[in-house]
Amino acid sequence: MHGEYKVPGGKLVVVDLEVRDGRIADFHLAGDFFLEPDDALLDIDAAVNGLPVESDVSAIAAAVRAALPEGAQLLGFTPESVGTAVRRALVTAPGWRDFSWEIVHEKPVSPRMNLALDEVLTTRVGDGRRAPTLRLWEWNESAVVIGSFQSFRNEVDPEGAERHGFDVVRRISGGGAMLMAANSIVTYSLYVPASLVSGMTFADSYAFLDDWVLQALRSLGVEATYQPLNDIASPQGKIGGAAQKRLANGGVLHHATMSYDMDGQVMTEVLRIGREKLSDKGTASAAKRVDPLRRQTGLPRAAVIERLKDTFATLYAAVPGHISDEEYAEAEALVESKFATDAWLHRVP
Repeated sequence: MHGEYKVPGGKLVVVDLEVRDGRIADFHLAGDFFLEPDDALLDIDAAVNGLPVESDVSAIAAAVRAALPEGAQLLGFTPESVGTAVRRALVTAPGWRDFSWEIVHEKPVSPRMNLALDEVLTTRVGDGRRAPTLRLWEWNESAVVIGSFQSFRNEVDPEGAERHGFDVVRRISGGGAMLMAANSIVTYSLYVPASLVSGMTFADSYAFLDDWVLQALRSLGVEATYQPLNDIASPQGKIGGAAQKRLANGGVLHHATMSYDMDGQVMTEVLRIGREKLSDKGTASAAKRVDPLRRQTGLPRAAVIERLKDTFATLYAAVPGHISDEEYAEAEALVESKFATDAWLHRVP
């Protein structure tokens, strides 16, 4: 069995192994990482050999860590990444280039329509009716998008939202509220089969699915990094955040919103950002936490989006795609039955 895992922001970890009597055998680790001392590689191999095939990432990482000699240096990978590569080998998980990818960037639609399209397209990828897809959002009105499990009254100031012209909508993924002012945000969605992230912890899948966007941002001069669990950041502050929803049919929605431009005063008047939310951020101001891409790149929003598309296409051989009339119609029906209803918006009061 063969498994590979590209560490986000790091190196490629490759494992080859066999299974005998329910245990890992003939295990060999390889990759373009750095490791000192040299013979620590043999210690890692020995630590994994003999482990039960049911061992999860944490158990494999613990075995590797215990076997490393004192003072060993792992650069570009971790014991956890070895565990992830092993799990992906055991479930024969595919890589990015094992799929045919499409990039969709179409006409502006309402925030509710964007949310409905997320559910429709994720479902279709899970059913095998659509190729895995990257979609860049465009929208024609400003909105606050709250997470699936957030309380409406705790997160949004209705008077502030109305005063500044922000509609309030709820998405199907968890996570925090997104202030989506027109032309001030860059949002994308990935619709992928669950097999792409097989063998990964939930946390690892976030960084894995956004590694490409870090590469795109770095090519624009932004020192982008991933901050667990779901933040995209730079030394100057947070850039954006990601969220996921996994459907029962095997479709995975992973979407992220990055701030291109921001009015910090408007944000604090529309969102109820409490002291507890900021308690671990080291700042008394929510506005100061976010450092927009416009300031960091000096580029128009459209140019940032084009670099995202170009990077994804280069990395994964993606081709331009489109949303069919049938998919739009299905999403419109879902807006009426779900996303535009008070029952959905206030499902958590």
